Amino acid sequence: MNIKPTKIITSLGIILAALGISYAPIPGFKKTIFVVSGSELQEPLKKLEARFEEQNKNINLEIKIQGSQDMVNNYIDRKNDFQPTVLIPANGEKLTELRSRWLAQNQNEEPFYDQPTPIAKTMLVAIAWPERSKILFPQGRFQWKTVEMAMEKRSWGAIGGKSNWGSFDFIATDPTRSNSGQLTVSLWSRSRLGGKNIDPTSLNNPGIVSLFSLIKRSIYQPPRSTDILLEEFITRGPNDADVATVYESIALYRWSQAKITQGKPYQIYYLNPTIETVSTAAIVRRDVDKSTAEAARKFLDFLNSPQQQEVFVEFGFRPVVSGIDLRSVPKSPWGQNIPGAQINPSIKTVESPDARVTAEIQRLWQRVK
Repeated sequence: MNIKPTKIITSLGIILAALGISYAPIPGFKKTIFVVSGSELQEPLKKLEARFEEQNKNINLEIKIQGSQDMVNNYIDRKNDFQPTVLIPANGEKLTELRSRWLAQNQNEEPFYDQPTPIAKTMLVAIAWPERSKILFPQGRFQWKTVEMAMEKRSWGAIGGKSNWGSFDFIATDPTRSNSGQLTVSLWSRSRLGGKNIDPTSLNNPGIVSLFSLIKRSIYQPPRSTDILLEEFITRGPNDADVATVYESIALYRWSQAKITQGKPYQIYYLNPTIETVSTAAIVRRDVDKSTAEAARKFLDFLNSPQQQEVFVEFGFRPVVSGIDLRSVPKSPWGQNIPGAQINPSIKTVESPDARVTAEIQRLWQRVK
């Protein structure tokens, strides 16, 4: 049977047209990616979400906020009522932990599409109301042993403050749910051990167990995330919240709120040593197809561009790309004379606790009374 050339051309045209329909973007169709982030990134991501969607009309971002430890647990245990695409915990170590737990359950099946991507940096700091911090830290330097002594004595009248200041109140996040809470107790334990590195064995030293017990008894209902902690610290003010450990980024960003609410800003103290924490993003594989993963890559590339890194600086973060002057960025907190803020503090940084240590921290916190 002879087929005319014109019919062959027509048939090919139909096939090509069909393929074009299959692969071309469908007008009005949006690819949704769910980004799960720690609370410390909530404000900058809110601003960047609108900017990204304006530049990428076919991608819809859904930002979900969870504590960093909750993020890992919820993903592993399938506790979310949505399908995560990107996870951005406050600390890249949380992604290492997730990967280890995932591989233990799913051998030889990588949980992420690509290597995790650093997004923004910050560090753990302490904050305190100025009048009270002068009593606690007369030399202008934060001391764990001084805070511990204040916890043991319990009242300001017993540690040189005014009796009408009431009880001494320290606040940190829940170490079973939040990265900043884990960093707090790990640095505190390190100080108790004379600056030595901590491991699961040293955490069960009787002195460390008693320290955890003191902290747990002293902190009533620790918040699940750092942002919630700082909001409570500002709202409660002196007499209900005296000293807290938070990320430098959020302390810088919210200082003006404290000035308005309490009539004065809090003082920032750099811990020495401290832990630098890098908010790190990973695109997960489970139930995420390749086209959705590609949309997520666009978002991560967007976050790492210099223009978007300046937005993170505006919210108190340190950039992960070079060439950005912290003072020159519009609305930069480093140009606002915030009490205690420093661009280059003379402090030592130590590594974040690994998954074995954070797992033991959680077990010990749950066990002590």
